[in-house]
Amino acid sequence: MSEYAVSTKNLSVAYSDKPVIWKLNIDVEKGSRTAIVGPNGAGKSTLIKAVMKLIKPVSGKSYIAGSTHKSALKQVAYVPQKGEVNWDFPATVFDVVLMGRYVHKGLFKRPDKKDKDIASAALETMKMTQYKDRQISELSGGQRQRVFLARAIAHDASIYIMDEPLQGIDITTEKLIISTMKKLQAEGKTFLVVHHNLNTVPDYFNRVIILNKEIIASGPVAEVWT
Repeated sequence: MSEYAVSTKNLSVAYSDKPVIWKLNIDVEKGSRTAIVGPNGAGKSTLIKAVMKLIKPVSGKSYIAGSTHKSALKQVAYVPQKGEVNWDFPATVFDVVLMGRYVHKGLFKRPDKKDKDIASAALETMKMTQYKDRQISELSGGQRQRVFLARAIAHDASIYIMDEPLQGIDITTEKLIISTMKKLQAEGKTFLVVHHNLNTVPDYFNRVIILNKEIIASGPVAEVWT
């Protein structure tokens, strides 16, 4: 399965014995922009969290580049839903982006000049340099999402897993996120994105997984999105 960035095999998750996703078999091709779409309660975020080892499945397995080990998650930059983040945490924009480098540092090593330069470049990519000393709590929703994508870029991961990154943001930020995503894909990065706006799927993604507790359809947008 190492030819795939993310895979699942018969993956099932339940909350209080109630199945949320059921026997999912997915293969996310390396270098793709793959959307996960489906109605509310379809299990989209649950799938993402199971892949990230944040929740334990009832059965089945998930793989990152062919591996089931948690260490493989070092290859993944994760952008959670905005509602799952404590925005009152006392950190500046630059501090948050620099957190993307910690995965490369080990437990006790402090970020060095190279790490700080990478974080600064990521902020520049997301056009947030002027806000680097501002508290994260002071930013708008779109600005916060730019910061979290900058943190993911600073991680320098090969796989980006993002849960509703375009929900509730301004159109300028949305266009910037998509253009950045396409640029990184051209560099060989993989994106697996929970997405809510069905109208933009053909423009923003080249593959799609349609989910409603089970896989309804999966494949290239040109073939599946009918």
